[in-house]
Amino acid sequence: MIHFFYDADSEMSLETAVKYGIDDRKYFIKMPYSVSGESLYCDLLTSEVSADFFRKVRAGEMPSTSALNSEEYKKIFEPAFAEGGEILYVSFSSAMSATFDHLETALKELKKKYPEVIFTRYDTKAISMGTGLAVIAAAKYLQAGKTVAETVAMLDELVPRINITIVADDLNYLKRGGRLTAVKALFGTMLQIKPIIKLTTAGTLIPTANVSGRNKALMTMVSEIAARASEADDLPIFIMHGDCLQDGERVRDKLQALLPKAEIVLQEVGPVIGAHCGPGTIGICFIDGSRPEPAKD
Repeated sequence: MIHFFYDADSEMSLETAVKYGIDDRKYFIKMPYSVSGESLYCDLLTSEVSADFFRKVRAGEMPSTSALNSEEYKKIFEPAFAEGGEILYVSFSSAMSATFDHLETALKELKKKYPEVIFTRYDTKAISMGTGLAVIAAAKYLQAGKTVAETVAMLDELVPRINITIVADDLNYLKRGGRLTAVKALFGTMLQIKPIIKLTTAGTLIPTANVSGRNKALMTMVSEIAARASEADDLPIFIMHGDCLQDGERVRDKLQALLPKAEIVLQEVGPVIGAHCGPGTIGICFIDGSRPEPAKD
């Protein structure tokens, strides 16, 4: 028996989870966030949850995220350990959270109690539907009868080719998340400079270019991705929008015209990722040849 887990930082929508047969909540790890003084756990995404979150943020509420503790991880994974077999957890990037330190604490206890169970966490070194693409690919592989070892080997080939490119509207959210310095955020906001941000081989995000004006930044992103994205892979391109549906539709339509054979899915950014990128963000998750290297200190 193989137990297949993934987490809310993949930003998997309920609709997409149902489509790929991965909507069983006992294998979905909800991640915590807070907004309006209320502590919540992010479930499979729906439009209603995303809209409610961004309504609060646009009204001036400041959201935050936190890590699961070791006891929470034990409650999530122990039923699978008790059933036996193998466990595969396809996770978001370790470089973006300290939550996996708590997971390791929980796993030490669970492995001691259930020594016959084989647990594998696969770090996608990604986030949002970048991780989601790996989750979909892994689910399809397992559903086809592949083993965990075969699935991991497939992910080793696929994951380095999963890319994310982002244009954020409010640079102050990136500043708070440590993606931009306060000075860059201040002058970027004053001058309406929009950094184009990309996922690196290390599973971090870095600004790779500065473009004057939101529309120009979005079209620059679209043109570059159209030249790079593979239409041969049996995986969609996901366009994520942070409460900016019209811009998301415009980006989707332009990219679809340039990549007519590609399956392109437009969906909302969820609360956990939205807390760090803010409203007005457009991110595109796609398959390409390689990711950029992280910035050198």
